[in-house]
Amino acid sequence: MKMQNHPFHLVDQSPWPLTGSIGVMTIASGAVVWFHMNSYNLMLLGIIITLLTMYQWWRDIVREGTYQGMHTSKVVDGLKMGMILFIISEVLFFISFFWAFFHSSLSPTVEVGMIWPPSGITTFNPLEIPLLNTMILLCSGITVTWAHHSLMENDHSNTTTSLTLTVMLGLIFTFLQGYEYLEASFNISDSIFGSTFFVSTGFHGIHVIVGTTFLSVCLMRHTNNHFSSSHHFGFEAAAWYWHFVDVVWLFLYISIYWWGS
Repeated sequence: MKMQNHPFHLVDQSPWPLTGSIGVMTIASGAVVWFHMNSYNLMLLGIIITLLTMYQWWRDIVREGTYQGMHTSKVVDGLKMGMILFIISEVLFFISFFWAFFHSSLSPTVEVGMIWPPSGITTFNPLEIPLLNTMILLCSGITVTWAHHSLMENDHSNTTTSLTLTVMLGLIFTFLQGYEYLEASFNISDSIFGSTFFVSTGFHGIHVIVGTTFLSVCLMRHTNNHFSSSHHFGFEAAAWYWHFVDVVWLFLYISIYWWGS
């Protein structure tokens, strides 16, 4: 940074955007092959390429921000704006699913028996696993806030404890949602209810997995003393994302599991 007369970070050339694109495209192509030919080898290759790209790309960013001093206050401001815009785009992404659900549920067509839930669909009891998962995510929101405040107070021990609890709660949520899917009496092809249910809750589940991975990386970085009370946007972005996941689940629970059933 001493060799330039501005506080901005001009990134070096990197192969990771290209390999990341190849990995994601391979996953999408592999999913099509899996659906039609029951072979998941291509999708597995795409997942491996994507995971390797993620590791090496994040490694470079950690090196730039932690060891090379590239993430100045101006750069961090830009990262914050980028994260805010990303979360806004995710909000609009989920609004499309809620729109589809309410469009179909508020005025059921003759094809679904003019009732909601459609005839033949046995919905989940909202007071069982869905309520438990709601409590788990609410508790995880408390623990990630605890971690944030502990980090700002330079309390290394409490930050480690609370962040570990958050990651564990995210894993438990994912396990319970997977179990719920296995026990479901309907599937994604069972009318508009099955489609909207599995697409909306499934994408939320993917976001929980992404958020858990995000926080796990932050936990590893914290144990290596990468964060300080004044320089920890990597963790702050993960906390923002996790709170977004919490709020979306509350809307899913109230609208699809409780009201929709």
